[in-house]
Amino acid sequence: MTSRTELFNQRAEALADEELQHAGFDGDHGYDGDQFDREERAALRRVAGLSTELEDITEVEYRQLRLERVVLAAVWTDGTAEDADNSLRELAALAETAGSTVLAGLVQRRAKPDTGTYLGAGKAEELRDIVIAEGADTVICDTELTPSQRRALEDVVKVKVIDRTALILDIFAQHAKSKEGKAQVELAQLQYLLPRLRGWGESMSRQAGGQAAGGQGMGSRGPGETKIELDRRRINQRMAKLRREIKEMKTGRDTRRSSRRVGGVASVAIAGYTNAGKSSLLNRLTGAGVLVENQLFATLDPTVRRAETEDGRVYTLADTVGFVRQLPTQLVEAFRSTLEEVADADLLLHVVDGSHPDPEGQISAVRGVLADVDAADVKEVIVVNKADAADPEVLDRLRRHEKHCIVVSARTGRGIAELRALIGEELPRPSIDVEVLLPYDRGDLVSRLHDEADVIASEHTEDGTRVKARVHPDLASELAAFAA
Repeated sequence: MTSRTELFNQRAEALADEELQHAGFDGDHGYDGDQFDREERAALRRVAGLSTELEDITEVEYRQLRLERVVLAAVWTDGTAEDADNSLRELAALAETAGSTVLAGLVQRRAKPDTGTYLGAGKAEELRDIVIAEGADTVICDTELTPSQRRALEDVVKVKVIDRTALILDIFAQHAKSKEGKAQVELAQLQYLLPRLRGWGESMSRQAGGQAAGGQGMGSRGPGETKIELDRRRINQRMAKLRREIKEMKTGRDTRRSSRRVGGVASVAIAGYTNAGKSSLLNRLTGAGVLVENQLFATLDPTVRRAETEDGRVYTLADTVGFVRQLPTQLVEAFRSTLEEVADADLLLHVVDGSHPDPEGQISAVRGVLADVDAADVKEVIVVNKADAADPEVLDRLRRHEKHCIVVSARTGRGIAELRALIGEELPRPSIDVEVLLPYDRGDLVSRLHDEADVIASEHTEDGTRVKARVHPDLASELAAFAA
């Protein structure tokens, strides 16, 4: 027998469907596919404020991870105060994504960061007082620190200090799931770590002296290798191995991409700032079932799905890793093979968060990374997402400033039908006119003409099938022998 609760839930779902239909949204209204990754990621939740000191042995089964308590620090060198505030808020979001509790933030106005302690001497001591007052165990700086700046600042604040680059690398390490993604993140981490190795006195030494020097005496004198040199050598060896593995994986991706090219399948790439709604848009257009979370860098591994235009032409839709301001160069180099999916695309959907305080800054940051991977010349359409939460004045401003711009909401379905129509208009169409007479035993070519070309006229004759069509260059070369 159906319970009262089940009947209530069914009635609520029916009312929601009717409301969406009356609003004019398309039939899938928000279906994101089967997001199995969401269940896996939700299996362990980090809870703030739980002590790691056990008072009773029975607490072992219930103890959970304690969040790191962090204080943010930034140097404001140029731009407006609003720009500095947005940058610090983004750093706070990154810190929370990595698994920490942000307690406070400190910004210093300087012409350039201090070469010694990043912040000035007085501000560094003020930061130490804030760390002590808040009970923090980590300081996160908003730019990449040199090894000497990091050590000097740690000596002042007496807690662990990391920079923006290390924080982003940590998030990538947590969220990478595929073999290639893990290899790319590890390579980026090793590139970041290599110049930052430091010794810890005698414990890092592998050189022995005489007995008076605390060594082993006779038989142990002579050249040796310090542990830091040994670590550098092993890191270089591991990086070389990772580069070989990534290169082999790139070959497989290039093969799949070339097979799509031979088949005349157009490609569309989705790129944009992290948390702009790229995965939500992919799910809305294809029902891919990619994980959707309201956090930065929720998905890293690229996803390619099949889609069709309104007139039946097949194309691929590829979701790529999100970008961020000051994206570490190590990540750009490590993910270069993945980002080539954008450079080889026929059309780029540049997704922008319309509800962000600085959407123009997002666009500039993404275009800077695209230029680094030789994707600046790809035909671009600005897709302003989250229209349901954006300021109408901001949307109007973006429409005026960007030549090819469309406003959508992946959550509610607003503008999705218009986006599908726009993709069909912008994708390249066959451009070479041919008229061929195909024998009846070459039905494969007739089938390809109907799948890949625009067939203008078709007629069955005694000698074969006469077809007049507009085709791509690859297919035109194959049909040259059958020209009528």
